[in-house]
Amino acid sequence: MSAMMQRVSLLEKTVMSQAREIERKDERISALEKNQRFIKESAGTIHPCGRDDLERRCQQLQNQVQEMDSFLNDYGLIWVGDGESSDSAESEQPHNLERGLWQPDTSVVRSFHMNVDLVLQRINELNILAGEGECFVQSTSTGAHLAKKDPVQLSLYSNGIVMFDGPFRSYQERSTQRCMQDLMDGYFPSELQERFPDGVPFEVNDRRDEDFITRLPWNNFPGEGQAVRGEKNETSNTVSSQLPGKKLSVDQFLSRLPKAVVKAGRVVDIRDSLRAALQGSSPAGSSSSMILIDTPALQAMKERLQTSSSDRPRSPCDVITMKVKSEDGNHTYVLKMSFSETIGQLRQYLDKHRGGGLPGYDIISAYPQHRYDEDRQTLRSCGLTTNASLLLRKRQKPPHALSEVNKIRL
Repeated sequence: MSAMMQRVSLLEKTVMSQAREIERKDERISALEKNQRFIKESAGTIHPCGRDDLERRCQQLQNQVQEMDSFLNDYGLIWVGDGESSDSAESEQPHNLERGLWQPDTSVVRSFHMNVDLVLQRINELNILAGEGECFVQSTSTGAHLAKKDPVQLSLYSNGIVMFDGPFRSYQERSTQRCMQDLMDGYFPSELQERFPDGVPFEVNDRRDEDFITRLPWNNFPGEGQAVRGEKNETSNTVSSQLPGKKLSVDQFLSRLPKAVVKAGRVVDIRDSLRAALQGSSPAGSSSSMILIDTPALQAMKERLQTSSSDRPRSPCDVITMKVKSEDGNHTYVLKMSFSETIGQLRQYLDKHRGGGLPGYDIISAYPQHRYDEDRQTLRSCGLTTNASLLLRKRQKPPHALSEVNKIRL
C-alpha cells in the first residue's frame, strides 16, 4: 500500500505539471494569435522582403521546435519549462525533464565525483519505480504462483563497487563511473537495460568505510601448524575480502549442470558423481573404500583432541599413518601406529577387523619390494618411520609343501 501511495503521488505530480503545461501553451497560443493579428494589421506598412524574411524565420523556428520535441519523445522525455524567459529555460538542469527509466546516450564527458548518500537516495526512489516488494504471477510447469523480483546485490566500497557476485570494479574504470553517474542522475544503469528492460530493485550493502582487498587464490590451513622442533608457526593471518552474495547449495549448483552426457558411446551421469564428490562420499559401485581401524595410537589422538587447546599436549612425533590395501584392492585399511609397535600387532589389528576364516596373507611393500614376515620386528627396525602404503597378498605355499601334495596324489 505504501508503494502504491507513492506511485499515486508521483502520478498526481505528473498530472499537475501537465496541467500547468497546458495553461502555458494556451497563453502562448493567445500571444501568438495577438502577434498574428498585429502582423496582419501592419502588413501594409512592412516591406514585402522583410515580411518574407520574418515568415521564413518563423517557419525555421517552428521546424526546429518540432524536431526537438520528436527527439525528446524518442527517449520518453517531455519538456515542461518553467514559464520564464527562454534564456533562463536554456540554463535549467536535467531534472526539469520528465525522466524515463533509462538515461539517453550522451557524448558529454563530466568530471566524476562519487556521492554515496546521493546514490542511496536515488536507489530508494528507483526501487519504488521498479516495484520493490510487489508480487507478480509467475508461470510454472504445474501452473502459476506469486513471486517477487530478485534484487540486484550492490556493495559500495571506498575504492569501488561489487555488483551481483563480482568481479570488483574500481571507481577509476570508465564503466563504473558511467554506472554510478546514471544512479546519481536518477536513472537505472544503462548496462542493465537489456537484462532488465522494466527496471530492477537494488539491495545495497553500504561499506563505504572499507577498502576492498582482492582475495588470495589460496586459503590458509585451518588447523594449527607445526614447525621444526615443535615450534608453532605464529605468522599473522592474511586478511582477505570475499565477494558478498548468496552461496549456492549443492542442489542449486547441480541443477545448472546437464543430468547426463554421452562419452565414448556410454551415458555418464554427471550430477550423481559430482554430488558424491562434493559431499565427500564415494559413489555407488566404487572400487575402493577407506576403513579406519581402531588402534591405541588413534584412541590417544582422540583423547588429546577432546582437551582444550590451552591444555592440549603436543602431538607425538613417533606416530605414523599406515594405509594397507586388501588382496582384491576393494578396501584400504588406515591405521595409526607408533614406531615401537611390531608387525605382529599390525596383523592383529587387521585380523580383528577382518575376522577369522580368511586365508593366510603376506604384508608387502610395492617400492621398494619387500615382504614383512617377521612378526617380532618393530616398525622402526623395518624402516617404517614415515607414512607408508602397504599391500596384502595371498600367501603362496612353499615348494616343499607342493611336492608333498604331489606325492599324496600319486
